[in-house]
Amino acid sequence: MTWRTPLMSNPPARRCHPPLAAVPDAWDGPPMKVRYHAAARELAGVSEEEVTSAEPLNTPALRELLGARHPALRPHLARMRFARNGDFAAADALFGAADEVDVLPPVAGGSPVVLVDIRSEPLSIDEVYAAVDHASAGGVALFVGVVRDHAEGRGVDGLEYEAHPTLALTEARRVLEGVAAEVPEARLAAIHRVGPLRVGERAVVVAASAPHRAEAFRACRLVIDRFKETVPIWKKEHFAAGDARWVNLEEDPE
Repeated sequence: MTWRTPLMSNPPARRCHPPLAAVPDAWDGPPMKVRYHAAARELAGVSEEEVTSAEPLNTPALRELLGARHPALRPHLARMRFARNGDFAAADALFGAADEVDVLPPVAGGSPVVLVDIRSEPLSIDEVYAAVDHASAGGVALFVGVVRDHAEGRGVDGLEYEAHPTLALTEARRVLEGVAAEVPEARLAAIHRVGPLRVGERAVVVAASAPHRAEAFRACRLVIDRFKETVPIWKKEHFAAGDARWVNLEEDPE
């Protein structure tokens, strides 16, 4: 599946804008030093290492890179914070050559949001279930969103999801933290996929555990409903007839 941008017969006049701040487009210089602390160190199996990349990394890309290097660490990275050169990294930070990065696990007391991620790889139900499962949970509610083969009476070949590279993950975590505040005993996890998906593939997996089933069901429902309302992830339907459309993009009134 490809996404083609229609050509404009009369392109708008170009506007002059002030120059943007320069952002390096290639790794140039010494490697980045990554230090792991406490539980992160045990999961990674190293206390520090040097990392390089073809280009500077934003926070989601850094999580992907470190998760690929240390599979045992990957499920927990969404709960961990990064510090860059001695200060907590902002959500839109770029990590580059010669940076010193600290991987910081949750502090004592932890968080009820145990896993939140947006990724292009196939989603694992077992990973999400395991993230919320614990000895005090009397019930676990699980929701799995799957690509279906029709929409509004038309055949569908697949879907395409696109997410804002930083805001989507930030808003997803905000959603889960909000639900955790409303259902205090719940433990929550959610992962959403982006990119092209075929019929039958999983688009989103949400899990909530709680001492009783009512709280688990409620928390799971709140997470998926609010995910769809506020997280900047867009869905494009590709129909069997060959055309496609972005969902919920209504035409302007005449």
